Formats: sequence, C-alpha cells, structure tokens
Amino acid sequence: MAIAPQVQPDIAHSAPTHKWLVALAVMLGTALEVLDTSIVNVALPHMQGAFSASVDEVAWVLTSYLVANGIMIPMTAWISSRFGRKRYFLTSVFAFVAASALCGAAQSLTQIITFRMIQGAAGAAMIPSSQAILMETFPPEEQQMAMALWGMGLMVAPIVGPTLGGWITDNWNWRWNFYINLPVGFVAFTMVSAFVHDPPYMRQTRAQKGRVDYLGILLLILSLGALQIVLDRGQRADWFNSPWVVYATALSVLAFVALTLHELHFTEPILDLRTLKLRIFDAALVVTITFSAVLFGTLLLSPVFLQELLGYNAWQAGLVQAPRGIAAMISMMVVGNLARFGVDTRKFIGLGFVLVSIGCWYSSRFNLQLGMWQIIWPAMVMSFGFGMVFPPSSAAAISCVSRERMGYAASLYNMMRNTGAAVGIAWMTNMLISQQQIHQSRLVEHFSVFDAWRLSNKIQTMPDAPTFSYLPQMITGQKQSLGIIYAAVQAQAAMLSFNDIYRILAIGTLIMVPSFLLMRGARSSGTVSAH
Repeated sequence: MAIAPQVQPDIAHSAPTHKWLVALAVMLGTALEVLDTSIVNVALPHMQGAFSASVDEVAWVLTSYLVANGIMIPMTAWISSRFGRKRYFLTSVFAFVAASALCGAAQSLTQIITFRMIQGAAGAAMIPSSQAILMETFPPEEQQMAMALWGMGLMVAPIVGPTLGGWITDNWNWRWNFYINLPVGFVAFTMVSAFVHDPPYMRQTRAQKGRVDYLGILLLILSLGALQIVLDRGQRADWFNSPWVVYATALSVLAFVALTLHELHFTEPILDLRTLKLRIFDAALVVTITFSAVLFGTLLLSPVFLQELLGYNAWQAGLVQAPRGIAAMISMMVVGNLARFGVDTRKFIGLGFVLVSIGCWYSSRFNLQLGMWQIIWPAMVMSFGFGMVFPPSSAAAISCVSRERMGYAASLYNMMRNTGAAVGIAWMTNMLISQQQIHQSRLVEHFSVFDAWRLSNKIQTMPDAPTFSYLPQMITGQKQSLGIIYAAVQAQAAMLSFNDIYRILAIGTLIMVPSFLLMRGARSSGTVSAH
C-alpha cells in the first residue's frame, strides 16, 4: 500500500462557512475524551469508599480506560475506512456518552471497570479522527490554525480535569464526573451529524471491502495492551523485580516485532507502517513523543508537588495550574495565525523547546518555601513553549501524506503520542520514588541520635509544644518529635527528587532544540512533500 509521492494539490475542503463549526464539533469530542483521562483521578478515594475497594483495586478504574484507549487509537483509520469516518465518529460519541452514564450509575467495582473500558475504547476514535477531519477540512494555509484549535482540547483538558473533578466531587458527588459528559456529548453528536461528512474517496474505499487483518488486530491488542498495563501498573509491582512485569514486557516486544513484520507484508494493514519511510513524519514523531512525555509527565508532577509538599488542596492546585492552560492557548493561536500569513513556523519548534527547557530549569530550583507566583511563571513559560511546538509539528506530520492516507497517519501519530505520554508518566513516577529514596538515605547519613535529641529538645520548647513531667510522657514526646523530624527529611528528599527530574527534563528538551532542522521541506502552511 504505497504512499503517494507528493501531497495532492487538489484537496477538496469544506465550505468556509462550515469549517469552524466542523472544528468546534470535533474539538468537543477531543476535549471530552482527554478530560476523562484525568477528571476522575481526584475522585478515586470516594470511589474506593463507595465500592469498599483497596487502593490497588480502584486504580483499575484508570488503568482499564487507558489500556482500551491505547489499543483502539491505532485501529481508528482502518475501522473508519471500512465503516465510514462520520459513522464511526458518531458511534464512538454515542457509546462514550452511554458508557459515561453507566459509569455514573455503577453499583460495583466490576461494573465501573467494565464500563470504563468501554468508555476508553469508544473515546479512542475521537482524537485521530478529529485530527484527520480538520486537516482535510481546512486549506493548507490554515492547517496550523486548525491544529492550534484542536490542540486546545488536547492540552487544556488534562490541566482543567483534576480541578473540575475535585470541585464536582466536593460539592456534588463523584458520579457527576461522568454525568457531565452527557450534555457535552449530545452537543458534539448533533454538530458532527450536521456538519461533518465523509469525503468522496472514503465512500469509494468503503464500497471496496477487502480482507480483514485478524492477525494484525490480535497482535496489536497483545502488544499495546501488555505495554499499557506494564507502564501503568509496573511501579506498584516494583518493575522488573516482579515476574509478571517481565513476562508482559516480553509479550509486548515479541507481539510488536511480529506485528511489524506482518503489517509490512499485508495488503490492507491495520497500521500503515510505510508512513515511517517519510523523513518529515519521523521527525514529527520524535518531537511529539518528547513533547507528550514532558507535557503529561509534568501534569502529573505538578499536583503531587502542590498538594503533597506545599499543602494545597485540589481546588487551589487547579487554580495554580490554570494560567498554564491560558499560556498554551495564547501561544498556539499566535503560531497558528502567523502560519496563515506565510511565516515559516518551523523555527518556533526550536524556540518552543528553549522555553520548555527554561521553565524546567527554573522548576528544578524550587524549594519548600515558594510563593504562588514563583510556581506559576515557570509553568507558564513551559506551556507557552509547548504551544509553539504543537501546531507546526502535528500539521507537518499529517500533511506529508496524501489525503487518502491522512487517517492512517493520524492513527499512527496519535498512537505514538499516547505511548510517549505513558512512558513519560511511568519514567517520572519511577524517578520520583527512586530518587527520593536515594536522597533520604543521604540526608540521614548526616543525622545522628545526638542531633535528634538536640532538635527534639528544641521542638519541645517551641510555643504550644507539650510539656513532659514524667518518663513515659517524655518517651512519647520524643517519638512525636522524631516523627516530625523524619517527616521533614522525607519532604526535603521528595523536593530534591523533583529538582532532579526537572533538571533532566531541562537538558533533554534543550537537546531537542535543533529538531526543527529535520523538518526541511515543511512549509509554514503545514503542507510538505514526501521523501
């Protein structure tokens, strides 16, 4: 299944009066799907009580969604080509909304895990399908603007999710985190029905149904399913010290190798791996994997830092992160508008990574006595950089193939974006815990029993400290004082661990600055020639 040697110049675009309505319709679906990856995080303790589940058991509410979502994303283009993109998109929105209602009404842990899996599988189609729809709807000079608008749902929703979820859980009930999907989903379904239509080539492809790649589907499920489970649950099992992690990783690698060999020789593959022959697409993949790993990893680190170390509640932590979303929106719209006027936006990828590196470097100098503004401005600089990277890189990745293959390119692109995010979260979680243990051991090396006794006496003489009049109370008071000291050591070790992670991210994103040079041939409009 060869890739067209050059992008088709005669792409038929939607009428100008409808293209922004198309963009709004598909962006609603994208925001809905991404929002549900993070909105329920803060509600997990409430679900744990409702279902009498352990922490490890209730975590499957998140894992089941991510696994199903990761498996279905790369299959989106193939399913769309056989059943129609509009029909598949509408079916996905309907199934997502129905699964959301069932999640809200679930009466057991088994039920909600099952419904979350359905929800994740249904929502997977919205991201690659919406990206392909926008690239076909907008003319080349406006494709980066379309990607900027689409990126708002992709980047802002994870930032808003925990804040919105925390407010809903505290003021209403955790079940409303799912019920709020119903009105938004209804609007998205109505708008897609009215304004989105399959292009003629897709109707022709649908009429010519070929062989079904059953083996490819099976290998894809085994490969990505095992990988997602390892990345999401590996930390709890102490990674490769657990036999099941070793077996699952081996299964994922072997299945992926077999999938690659099979797809390259099958006439109608699930994944069009021949797209990887395009230099510009490969460069865009490297950029998006790095971008996703850093973005979603830091979105995980920020609320942990704010709530666990600085004592913010969920609402306050969300307010601190809100300017981050605003900065990303502004930068994406700026880059998108500049592309409309013929400005070469490739260089903004390098500038964006410079800003991300600066934000990470200043974040690596945080301490436990920070004011709110000292936390906000590095995050805004970082997000402004993310907004510069996303529109040109995503537009270049999808537009470097013929319009008939845009859906397949979008599926592969978003599969790698999703994998990059999962890897980034897993790596940062592992680094946070392992580096915290290392720093804690080094801090206590310089802390003797005499220091503990001296500090314990100081704590007892502080205002409102308890007085000790006989031996048992003295022993109890000293243990309480040692507990306070140990908590301070743990907090400092965690702070140093955060510093280490951001320092590594600053260096890694700085290395990515020259990556825009690999996209030579990509014009500012986002249209490129395949090589």
